[in-house]
Amino acid sequence: MARILVIDDDDLIRGTLLTILASDGHEPVLAVDGEDGINQFRRQRFDLVLCDVFMPHKEGLETVREIRQLSAGTPIISMTGGIPATDGDGRLDPDFLRMSGALGATRTIAKPFRPRELLALVQECLGSAGESGTS
Repeated sequence: MARILVIDDDDLIRGTLLTILASDGHEPVLAVDGEDGINQFRRQRFDLVLCDVFMPHKEGLETVREIRQLSAGTPIISMTGGIPATDGDGRLDPDFLRMSGALGATRTIAKPFRPRELLALVQECLGSAGESGTS
């Protein structure tokens, strides 16, 4: 069982992640935005962080960067529904998941995702953290 900080501004997404993670035996702790997530991360120990990219008050890219500065070893999974696409002029919109990885996310996942896909990624990140001696 892992303590997992879930940072997402969408009530439905937070509730869904709570159900998925708890049903797999994890202890999810919910944060409503990046600012709330950082505050909780400073007060408690977490084995893993799930962080949305687009949020008010403190967006996900900044949140990932700040968590990485606070803890080099805590795995972070960054998630967003804003996947790269071309605009009307044929230019590629920014790849926010790639940017999140460059700022310190361990892994990324695009919304929507299947519960088993997320749980496999969670296990992968927790296993990697355990192998490197961090948690």
